[in-house]
Amino acid sequence: MLRHLYFSPGAKSLFEKLAAENKSIILVMGHLGNWEWAGNSFSLLCNHQLYVIYHPLSNKKFNGLMYHMRTRFGTKLIAMKNTYKDMLANKGELNATAFIADQTPAPENAYWTTFLNQDTPVYKGTEVIARKINYPIVYANVKRVKRGQYEIFAELLVEEPAKTRDGEISELHTRKLEKDIIAQPETWLWSHKRWKHKRPASLQPTISKSTIKA
Repeated sequence: MLRHLYFSPGAKSLFEKLAAENKSIILVMGHLGNWEWAGNSFSLLCNHQLYVIYHPLSNKKFNGLMYHMRTRFGTKLIAMKNTYKDMLANKGELNATAFIADQTPAPENAYWTTFLNQDTPVYKGTEVIARKINYPIVYANVKRVKRGQYEIFAELLVEEPAKTRDGEISELHTRKLEKDIIAQPETWLWSHKRWKHKRPASLQPTISKSTIKA
């Protein structure tokens, strides 16, 4: 597997630096490129213990299969409903918790923005938890180099989330993902039903009277 997916020099250097500083991190990414291989490669090559947030499947056999596939190289999983509780419990170790941020949240609890020219809800859990726990946020992108070969890129998105404004983190990682999808649209999971919800009337943007010109 490691012959087919590797870290860019910048990504490798960043993760090594954060590990040397004993900083646990939040990883944020989308369903872009081969994200499953990326998690396994991270667990094999990086010093941080990787946790991935996931939705347990209702079918026990399929859930068991997916659990085994995602944990066989050392990755650990956290059920979404337990995210913050488990992250607090894991604070004694050097770890990275991965949020796949292009999930489709309940419209009433989402951060709404424009994404790929569509009115789009963004899962706010990444931002809310990051601001509470104040781990540095690293944005990661899995780029397809050629058939069967991928490269992981990473950059420090926010060093101190607790100092950010409401919506700032959500907007930052959404814009990064949008740019990467536009660069390689064929590698994004388009079947994810990203736009199945409409923005609730109570969350519609308002226009200030002062901005209306006669």
